[in-house]
Amino acid sequence: MKNRTRNTIAVAVAGAALVLTGCSSGGGAATGTSGKPVTGGDLVIDRAADASSLNKTTVFDNNSIFVDEQIMEPLFSVSNDGKSVKPWLASGYKVSADKLTYTITLRKGVEFSDGKPMTSADVVFSLDEDTKTGSDGWGYINSAIDDVKAVDADTVEIDLKYAWAPILADLSLFSNGIIPDNYGGETADEFYQHPVGTGPFKWGEWKKGQYLKLTKNTHYWQKGKPYLDSVEWNVVPDANTRKLQIQGGQADVDEYPDWSSFASLKSSPGVTATAFPSTEIDYIAFNEKRAPFDDVHVRQAVADAIDRTALVKAVLYGNGKPANSLLMPGLPYYDASGGQSYDLAAAKKALAASSVPNGFSTTLLIASGNANQAAVAQIMQSELKKLNIDVTIQQLDPTSNHAARVQSNFDMAYSAWTMDIPDPDEWTTFAVDPAGGANSAFTFYNNPQVVSLNQQAEKEIDSTKRGELYSQLQKLTSQDAFLAYLYYPPYAYATTSATKGFFVTPLGNYHLEDVYKTK
Repeated sequence: MKNRTRNTIAVAVAGAALVLTGCSSGGGAATGTSGKPVTGGDLVIDRAADASSLNKTTVFDNNSIFVDEQIMEPLFSVSNDGKSVKPWLASGYKVSADKLTYTITLRKGVEFSDGKPMTSADVVFSLDEDTKTGSDGWGYINSAIDDVKAVDADTVEIDLKYAWAPILADLSLFSNGIIPDNYGGETADEFYQHPVGTGPFKWGEWKKGQYLKLTKNTHYWQKGKPYLDSVEWNVVPDANTRKLQIQGGQADVDEYPDWSSFASLKSSPGVTATAFPSTEIDYIAFNEKRAPFDDVHVRQAVADAIDRTALVKAVLYGNGKPANSLLMPGLPYYDASGGQSYDLAAAKKALAASSVPNGFSTTLLIASGNANQAAVAQIMQSELKKLNIDVTIQQLDPTSNHAARVQSNFDMAYSAWTMDIPDPDEWTTFAVDPAGGANSAFTFYNNPQVVSLNQQAEKEIDSTKRGELYSQLQKLTSQDAFLAYLYYPPYAYATTSATKGFFVTPLGNYHLEDVYKTK
């Protein structure tokens, strides 16, 4: 899901892990007029679509992930600037000289929401649970892990198969969140109907398609937090309805308001609208299992025909930048050279060399009630007519739309990605490796040379050499046009002025233990 210039994330441990910062609360709660946060109250967040599942090892949608992160916490967490990781349920770590063994000490006094203490046995089980999902979930993120074992109740040892640059970043991913050993005696299916973790909130109630509610974890390890009694995510597909509810005070947070209404929200009394810097890329996915998108010339033609600068103006109202690469400007190793750009002459030439030189008919899947996606679809529909490509816009409600994309039930589909860790491997492996958990972002893209480059980059400890590998990968993926990049937008949120301490990192994470309401 980048309003920023290129920057490089610092790397430590001979390039094997991201820089660690001292542990602190997530966003740093703002204070009220008394100088202290207010305790109590219920936070209501409006969003377009419901969560799909709370199984942290297999979910791929932010609507589920953002809920999971409030219940189940990892050993390390992302810093506020999104550039490093910091100890969270871990208190520290040591690395062997050969960079193959990480010895991690656990934070003292951490309890699950049921009051039972967290131990190394829980950590071993939780990491193994994620690893075992393999290509059916987020297990690919742990592919370098050879063994996880408990040294004692407060210490865990992780042995790697080979040196692995993003290991600490991987351990900060939500899928590696810590849960009770053996699911607390339940089956996995039973457990994830009411998951238990160490997070600031615990399971409450889920009326699917309507709302999901969590309540305060009174055993939370950050003493005095969370401030709120509960958090409720309401499913409100229509953007205008969400806008009216935030303006009327029926909701406290509007998640991703349309950019068409963003300016008016900023000027609304009692509302604060914020464009948080992000690591989001919005793109059009091509289903290579469906003709003619199995033809690289067709994909190149569509990608070249998109005027991204015009999209930023018309859809984002100037918020964001045109996307030209698989990686985002907020990530390390982003390379702006040799990427996709608007070139109508090149688009016509590519289509002429394709299996459908005279054009074709196709569909573009978007989420209903989303003005941003509707605007992009209409502009693309008009632009592709110049190539004699007839596009029918297919709209599904956000929840059904997500299911269709995950099942690869589309010709072209509007989609987006936002990073969860400060390392490109999470996205590149998901996007370009068919074994990365999602058939290459549900497109069935498979270029062995790209897969090889990605695997080399995962194991390359030298930052300069790693950057060279990612530059090659970005050039090849742009040429293959398995995705048509659109733009890098910031994260749009609107909150009531009474909602304090709400902060979103460039990786999309928000720490609701820091949020409180003044009335």
